[in-house]
Amino acid sequence: MTVTIIGLGLIGGSLALSLRQHGLAHRFIGVEASPAHARRALELGLVDEIEADLSAAVRRADLIVVAVPVDAMVLVLPLVLDAVGAHQVVIDVGSTKQALLAAVAGHPRRGRFVAAHPMAGTEHSGPEAAVSGLFEGKTVVLCDTARSDADALRVVEQLFHALPMRLLYLDGADHDLHTAYVSHISHITSFALALTVLEKEKEEQRIFDLASGGFESTVRLAKSAPATWVPIFRQNRLNVLDVLDEHLHQLQHLRELLAREDYAGLAERIELANHIRKILP
Repeated sequence: MTVTIIGLGLIGGSLALSLRQHGLAHRFIGVEASPAHARRALELGLVDEIEADLSAAVRRADLIVVAVPVDAMVLVLPLVLDAVGAHQVVIDVGSTKQALLAAVAGHPRRGRFVAAHPMAGTEHSGPEAAVSGLFEGKTVVLCDTARSDADALRVVEQLFHALPMRLLYLDGADHDLHTAYVSHISHITSFALALTVLEKEKEEQRIFDLASGGFESTVRLAKSAPATWVPIFRQNRLNVLDVLDEHLHQLQHLRELLAREDYAGLAERIELANHIRKILP
């Protein structure tokens, strides 16, 4: 199988490595807007060649992976579908789905597209962030699969099962709602925590010296690129605002308990939060 990867960053690059590692494809063609990233992807062996012509890169592949930021994705995916044939398969790896699905809803080749979101990643970006095995044991969400051709869906299911990943099926609206709750809020909260510490603690060396494992793990996501996350927040704005309002409410409640020196109430809220252990052991 020949695979064209459009966007050679963390997810696109890692998927190329995983597909190669598991013997699921023999040739990889890269499409990358950044010349520096394109050169580095070749040096790292993420792809075998770079193709400047998007349509040509699409026509030469059995599987096309669209791995650009979600604001660019709504523009790129229709162009990709314009170029695909009846037996090619297209997937995306975006973190939002409703806007993307709407952008191709009426496309005559819509059936060749399977909307996918591998729930995996790190705080790093660019070709050098690509890591082998990133997707093993993780979940991939497949969205609105009834709109995909049966053979295209079967190819994608077999591919992700082979990585191996767990498959979850949602419609686009449910996907965006639930990822706001468990993914997008984590990032915006991490950005806020980093900004808080940077504002209050002016001595950078003290942050470095005193940061514990808890702080590092909580603020890790604040290293994520704005070019990735601003488009995600924009496309999923209403869901993120909803969960952010609840998060602010919970923070305000904890603040009030601490201000009143209501330590029994604070313990009660922490014990309630501990129930997350039943879901995440």
